[in-house]
Amino acid sequence: MPEEKYYSNQRRLRANPHIRQLAATITLSHLDFIQPLFVDESVATRTPISTLNGVNSDTVESVIQQIEEDLKKGISKFLLFPVPTDREEKNFNFTFAIETVKKIKSVFGDRIWLAMDVCLCSYTSHGHCGILNADYSRVLNDETATILADYSLQLAQAGADCIAPSDMIDGRIKAIRDNLNQNGFDHVAILSYSAKFSSSYYGPFRDACKSTPGKINILQDRKTYQLSPFNSNDAVTTALRDLSEEADILMVKPALLNVDILHRLRQLTHSSLAAYHVSGEYQSIELLAQQNSIQRHLGHLEVWITLKRAGADCIISYASRFAKEWIEKIEY
Repeated sequence: MPEEKYYSNQRRLRANPHIRQLAATITLSHLDFIQPLFVDESVATRTPISTLNGVNSDTVESVIQQIEEDLKKGISKFLLFPVPTDREEKNFNFTFAIETVKKIKSVFGDRIWLAMDVCLCSYTSHGHCGILNADYSRVLNDETATILADYSLQLAQAGADCIAPSDMIDGRIKAIRDNLNQNGFDHVAILSYSAKFSSSYYGPFRDACKSTPGKINILQDRKTYQLSPFNSNDAVTTALRDLSEEADILMVKPALLNVDILHRLRQLTHSSLAAYHVSGEYQSIELLAQQNSIQRHLGHLEVWITLKRAGADCIISYASRFAKEWIEKIEY
């Protein structure tokens, strides 16, 4: 008796928009999006970032206006990058960032969720994410972690809802968490840049933060502390370590280039996962759209769908402020 064969007509699930909606395994919501903001002490008015289409360097006053505009578009969650004027090798002045947080929270209070990027790359004269040793050949781990923990506490005291350390220094999550808890800020979350790779796709961001490393006679790149794209196990191990040190949200960055890591972490943990669609990834779509080679909103939506499918709970995108409008236009 010949073996019976079964055939499945999968195309029935693609026959029309209604059944495609019913069969969809993921959904997009603007509530899952975080909008990055740049506040630059050196600018007198809102200034477009030339290498990051549609994104500005704001003053403290203009970022208030920007947040108001974003709230009207349904975005209430923000990741803020302070860009101070003064650059040092140590003894950093965090006053600009602290005062910016106080001002924003005094205006918006609980209407918004404000995460603060915590790193030293915008504070150091050499552009690295921490204190360098005497011959500028490596970043000092423990000394840097101590400063980051102190900075994080100051941000929490100013009203930040979340601390987002992006430095990739070992042990900084524990140092920050302990410092927050011991000072009555155990309710402040930590969004950890847990799987942050050394990448050439950060270029526009570094332009915005004026934080490109590699001056003469100084460590030329960040490969000694950011992850190697050749070592996926290191990314997973680092993320799981941060989780054990009480990070609340684990980030994968750049997200689109590392969806395999995002997917692996989704299989290994029920922790909240954030996908950062970084400046170079974002700008690639923008430039394609500028050349009429892609429809802008469809390019970003396709990336967001991919990140959700890979396991992201939330997405950090420079186009977050358009998420509600674009998601409502989705054609299944």
